[in-house]
Amino acid sequence: MHLTSSPVDWYAARAAGITAYVLLSVVVSLGATMAGKRTIERWPRFALEDVHRFGGLLVGTFVGIHVVTIAIDSYLPFTLTQLVVPFTDRYRPLWVGLGIVAAELLLALAVTNRYRRRLPYRFWRRAHYLNLAVWSLATVHGISTGTDRSAPWLLAVYAPAVAVVAGLLALRALRRPRAALLAGPAAAAIVLALALWPFRYEARPWNAAVFDEPLSGRILVQQGVTREIVSMAGNGSGTQRVLVRADLLLGTQRLESTAFQLEYLPSGAICAGRVLRVRPTGFDAECRLAGQRRRITADWRLVSENRLRGTIRSRA
Repeated sequence: MHLTSSPVDWYAARAAGITAYVLLSVVVSLGATMAGKRTIERWPRFALEDVHRFGGLLVGTFVGIHVVTIAIDSYLPFTLTQLVVPFTDRYRPLWVGLGIVAAELLLALAVTNRYRRRLPYRFWRRAHYLNLAVWSLATVHGISTGTDRSAPWLLAVYAPAVAVVAGLLALRALRRPRAALLAGPAAAAIVLALALWPFRYEARPWNAAVFDEPLSGRILVQQGVTREIVSMAGNGSGTQRVLVRADLLLGTQRLESTAFQLEYLPSGAICAGRVLRVRPTGFDAECRLAGQRRRITADWRLVSENRLRGTIRSRA
């Protein structure tokens, strides 16, 4: 299911998730406004209902984009089953699982809206309150698992959204403007505290010049009459994820040429160069990225006929 390591896909997944959350907050806010029998000046009720309905469709669309782009991204460790069955993945299973539950509740709501005229009104109205559960789960999912969750710009999105929704819900439930004025900032403060303390995220290095990571991979040998090609392909899977490939063209008596490539994930940046020195279980290489030289050292041990495990290091 993992089809690409393109940074475009990675950005699309993040952007779609954030957009879906903002739209969901707008939809829930409009729903709270209409449920309270209030209107917005110069906006008739039927216009609010149309915007509310269309906003719900947009939320579903962007949630779909969010899920699909995560499913095809080779950088993320999710299988199709883990994206459908909550709490089965290995990466933050509780918080990711809450996001999956929110998406599936949203799908259930879409079904009830589609057959609204065939359902008893009381049942439909009670089911419609699940929007609040979807929004609450999405909020927790976003501040607990998103890789931008501690970024100031994203907190500037989450805090106002939470304040507005919480204020309107408090006004709807208590019918006291003062309660709404207190509930909104209090909810925003709680979200900020969670994002900056227990759920704080320290961003991984982006195209790090210096790293030391576990390496796994394989060696392939293509034997010719007068030459052979020895290729090593591997995956560095630590803090700075990388894909590495080294190709050696061997003559009958000497090494004729080498090629080396290091791809950084999730950026997709390529550091290309050559192998400088070959050892029985490793090599030293040199590559350049954005004009900067990087020295790469790989060491390993064979765990089967052509499978290897070891370490890969980079120094500027």
